[in-house]
Amino acid sequence: MSTQTRQIVRPAGAGHETLYVLLTCLLILAVASAVIGLRGERHEPEAVASHQLDARRDLNAAEQGIYADLRVSLDEARLLAQEQQTPVSVEQLAEEGLPPFVQDVSATTRGAHQWQMAGDAWLGLSQASEVAGSFLLRNQRHAEQTADAPADIWINRNARLSAPSDLSDASLIAAGWKQVVSQFDAGVTRQHRH
Repeated sequence: MSTQTRQIVRPAGAGHETLYVLLTCLLILAVASAVIGLRGERHEPEAVASHQLDARRDLNAAEQGIYADLRVSLDEARLLAQEQQTPVSVEQLAEEGLPPFVQDVSATTRGAHQWQMAGDAWLGLSQASEVAGSFLLRNQRHAEQTADAPADIWINRNARLSAPSDLSDASLIAAGWKQVVSQFDAGVTRQHRH
């Protein structure tokens, strides 16, 4: 005769398994954070000189659009100048349909600049300085300048402005002009100021 034995097996609690899973997750997060902290690179924006503005951080959206248009138009103007062997006028650039020289809706919403020649430069006097400042694009002719030389663009946000007579750096700085520079780093495209 066999006696029946009853054995009661209680279900294992999920508490220990959950604890082990949470500890494993925390360990993975700690290791990943340590790796990122040790291997991550810090990219501090380079400081610009007091007479310069950074195109990405210091210009508003309308000014950034004009700045981009001027950089593209400079390449086209250099090609036109090589073909005709004479300086390219604002009227020629407008006839070619090159922004910001052509008077269209975009130009009107970006400050309605009145473009003119100022020596060997193109000057756009803003008619709405609260929207965008006035721009000066110097077309420097140096022996070392190549077709892909960077644009030399200046901005002045003063409401009452006339064409500068002297286009030297010192004279422009004294008159309140700021040189616009582009810095390409691994930072974000636009910084939001909060």
